Amino acid sequence: MSIDIPTFLPEDYFDGQLAAFGMFIDRFGTVQRQFRVTIEGRRTDDGFILDEYFVYDDGALETRQWIVTACDDGLYRGECADVLGHATGRLTDNVLSWRYKFNLPMFGRKVTVLFDDVMALQDGSVMVNRAKVSKWGILLGEVLITFRPVS
Repeated sequence: MSIDIPTFLPEDYFDGQLAAFGMFIDRFGTVQRQFRVTIEGRRTDDGFILDEYFVYDDGALETRQWIVTACDDGLYRGECADVLGHATGRLTDNVLSWRYKFNLPMFGRKVTVLFDDVMALQDGSVMVNRAKVSKWGILLGEVLITFRPVS
């Protein structure tokens, strides 16, 4: 018995509305924050744009826009206001991996952290995302998110 590994083309998957649900778990295993994201994606000539609308468990709201460019050989480049420089992505089969430095709101200010992000498309159009968040090589925690298209 085996499972089907879906074909993943991010430009197609993110073209339309998606719902995502996630949480931040600190390095001690404690859930610190939970959230829901409504995502509106649209394809562009060279990639896609994501408009993200976050609602957190404490009532906080946040918006973010990603502009993603598809490059050669399964590489992607992502730009976002809170990303230092740009995010570098690599698509391998059904997995899109990202690395980027991000200005994360923390303790009333923005702290630069490193995201090491892995997004894996699963059967049924569900995507599972795990991002390790670190500072100076020390793991601060992980973000776990599931995505699904909204019909």
